[in-house]
Amino acid sequence: MGKIKITIEDLFSIPTSVIYNPDNYKPASAVVIDSRKVKKGALFVAIKGEKYDGHDFIFEAVEKGAAAVIINANKLKKFNSLDIPIITVNNTVKAYGTLANIWRNKLSAKVISITGSNGKTMVKEMIAVLLSEKFKVVKTEANNNNHIGVPLTIFNADENCQALILEQGTNHFGEIPYTAKISQPDYSIITNIGDAHLEFLKSREGIYKEKSALFEETEKRGGVVFFNMDDPVISKRAKLYSNKITFGFSGSVDVKGKILGYTNDGKTRIQIRSSSSNNFKAKVLSLGVDLGEAIDLALPVYGESSAKNFLAASAVALKLGITKEEIINGAKNFYAVEGRLDVKKYNNAVLIDDTYNANPASIESAVALVKKIKTFKNKVIVLGDIFELGKSAPRLHRKLGDIFSAGKNITVLTVGKMMYLLHKELRKKKVRAIHFYLRDALSIYLAYEEIDNAVILVKGSRGMKMEEFVKILEKRFE
Repeated sequence: MGKIKITIEDLFSIPTSVIYNPDNYKPASAVVIDSRKVKKGALFVAIKGEKYDGHDFIFEAVEKGAAAVIINANKLKKFNSLDIPIITVNNTVKAYGTLANIWRNKLSAKVISITGSNGKTMVKEMIAVLLSEKFKVVKTEANNNNHIGVPLTIFNADENCQALILEQGTNHFGEIPYTAKISQPDYSIITNIGDAHLEFLKSREGIYKEKSALFEETEKRGGVVFFNMDDPVISKRAKLYSNKITFGFSGSVDVKGKILGYTNDGKTRIQIRSSSSNNFKAKVLSLGVDLGEAIDLALPVYGESSAKNFLAASAVALKLGITKEEIINGAKNFYAVEGRLDVKKYNNAVLIDDTYNANPASIESAVALVKKIKTFKNKVIVLGDIFELGKSAPRLHRKLGDIFSAGKNITVLTVGKMMYLLHKELRKKKVRAIHFYLRDALSIYLAYEEIDNAVILVKGSRGMKMEEFVKILEKRFE
């Protein structure tokens, strides 16, 4: 396959595009929005972001070798002096998305798209590791999962890519339908539906409606959708799709998981097997999922949520022809993503950094992990507010009290206006709890109070900057 390029015909297919100096245009083998990454012959798209406007860096991009630029039409006068092709459009963000879709359709790679309330990053990482046993893989990096990040990841794939793995996130209606039309997945998976982003998506049904755009685009393409049958919101829609693979820990599913137990340091032992039913045997012929003997292993990453993520990733890997042996070998290379159940071990403490973000389900999962780690008897839970819960925020923060019970070895430390509501619930249940009205007060407590010989969890929404407390604890224990 030849090198993928954006041709002048592609530029003409962008809605509202007008091309100046078209005779000077040469097909571009790279599309870039960061002027620092421009190389000779690249097509530079000027996008206005929250902090910077790409139009301010056009001359820098040209100096570095950009062969053509895409700008908003109202900026044309400023760049009349350029003698390279200039493409004007009404909206460069939408033009960038259109180009990404054009690029996607030039790829020979299979596209796997992942969304969900919890676990999508870890499922993405696990799928990437497993598929790397057999294929050349490109995946979403960092948190590039929005209307800009999804196109950026697509442009990172070239003609050699065999599997493109996209994480697609949302917190407003319309984001997933937009990026789904760009990515047009061959395979898609919704990890689960939880109480994340309720402020904007209103309900779990609203969350599913938004995220199911991945399924709809996959179906249009004749691809395969993966259904988590343990999730009540997702599973009841399974009958709407014929070209599907089901997975879960209960019921009759195509790929089934079983928790076999836990190691002393809290790692999960899991078994995965595929269905042996006659109906499934017929499906194997068309969908290509056949595990043979069961997989039985202890995962190198922590938490029951990691076992759920591994089951989802294995279902996708099996469909793409990854063998049992390749799955076992690949699983050895799993590692925690920074800020997501990242377990750090010290001589006198175990610190769990789960500060990347939070919702009620992920807090419950993280607390369950703390209880399973037997290295130290004492447990310290440090929690900050959960954001984007809308009117449900007070109720859901109070309801977190259900996952705690009184015991002499547990202490719950809270910070934030909403977590004060949890604090009051815990005091009613006689759970040892301390609320900190000031962040500095919590910082001093974590630095100097006697909390050695403990398993310590730190978790909260991104805006709470709970990672600052992790750094205090790391300094203390190192």
